[in-house]
Amino acid sequence: QVQLVESGGGLVQTGGSLRLSCAASGRTFSNYVMAWFRQPPGKEREFIGGLSRSDGRLSYGDSVKGRFTISSVNAKNTLYLQMNNLKPEDTGVYYCAARPGPLIPTRGVSYDYWGQGTQVTVAS
Repeated sequence: QVQLVESGGGLVQTGGSLRLSCAASGRTFSNYVMAWFRQPPGKEREFIGGLSRSDGRLSYGDSVKGRFTISSVNAKNTLYLQMNNLKPEDTGVYYCAARPGPLIPTRGVSYDYWGQGTQVTVAS
């Protein structure tokens, strides 16, 4: 059974940083795409970025380019999201998702597996 477990969320001041982790288990993810989404309060889920595990390609959403970085430790089946220069509009629940690669879709419905989410709150 595939499991994705996010951690690392919390409360941070504007301009601060956080690193989220997503631990994946239950299958081999070497040919999978793993991605981060977020859902701000009262808004739709938004694509942050994704990583194709087979070839290392990265894709980011426009709203976080230059501030957020996705990386992974393949041996640990762990995906990271380093978030710098955080703003109040970055507040929301952050989700890890996975699907067979190599395409990196930006729509959430294209992903098969989801974590439970972790809350990120950026105080102004």
